[in-house]
Amino acid sequence: MFKKLFSGLMGGGDKPSTGTRPAEPVHYQDYTIVSQPDSQGGQFRVSGTITKEGADGRTREHRFERSDMLPGREACDEMMVAKAKRYIDEVGEAMFEADPREASTP
Repeated sequence: MFKKLFSGLMGGGDKPSTGTRPAEPVHYQDYTIVSQPDSQGGQFRVSGTITKEGADGRTREHRFERSDMLPGREACDEMMVAKAKRYIDEVGEAMFEADPREASTP
């Protein structure tokens, strides 16, 4: 028990997460949602991308990651798409703006 705790504190511990193959894209409004959960300890973490092609022809991408863990890949893909749709409805184009927390101060 102490070995696992100590190893976790020192950056060791369980195997690192591994990405999985992307699911089929889901189109919602003008966005494309692709679920690609991380496989961690036999469960899947809700994760993927939301992309949209801009008027200038450039594709903008938002990495979408949540803390939700599910035991099945299919359920995880469904939850990712549902959460991404809600995120799109609530945030819209603002998801592609720079994070003000990452702005450097002079």
